Amino acid sequence: MSDKYEISKKNRVRQINRKAAYDKKTVHGILDSALLASVAFVQDGQPVVVPMLYGRDGETIYLHGARKARVIRLLEETSTACLNITHVDALVYARSAFNSSMNYRSVTVFGTPRLIDDREEKIRALRIITESTLPGRWDELRPPHDKEVKMTGVIAVTIESASAKISSGMPDDEPEDYDIPVWAGILPLTSAFTTLQSDDRLIEGVEASAAVRAMQGKVL
Repeated sequence: MSDKYEISKKNRVRQINRKAAYDKKTVHGILDSALLASVAFVQDGQPVVVPMLYGRDGETIYLHGARKARVIRLLEETSTACLNITHVDALVYARSAFNSSMNYRSVTVFGTPRLIDDREEKIRALRIITESTLPGRWDELRPPHDKEVKMTGVIAVTIESASAKISSGMPDDEPEDYDIPVWAGILPLTSAFTTLQSDDRLIEGVEASAAVRAMQGKVL
């Protein structure tokens, strides 16, 4: 099995292609460090984009929402979907507006969506999504009720094509612009969880588990 996604017309990065990456390690790393995916598809000839929670298992991405939600019904009916995940890592202050930009890590995935109807497969997918968002939490919680499973729609998207694009470093100014007396550089942006806040209906004496506490301060 190849450790890279085949480059095709669909996933080829065209603008500033030196920043492109097609290896699965890079693509999976960016996917696994995010919380939400922007999911795009076509409805009645019109583009639609919806943010969705997700989890990855190998070459399959699981998306979840209410079973009767429009996005689940539409994904069930479409033959292809596109997902994008983007982290903004810094603002880039160049010596011109043209060269000012952002540092970022982005992944775009293409695949065919499939509705999961089998109960056991759905529960497995829900566990993957939960563990991707809340690591270590699934085994601490009560099992899902049948009603909850039926009310939840899960879509599996097999990664058929993908690419990453990464921008980093200092401004790339025009040679003559380096003599302009204006500050240039980057302003890093960090997305991180802060401090746990307890539910006011928490049973007295109950403390957060080690898995939950470990999420405090985690950088995305």
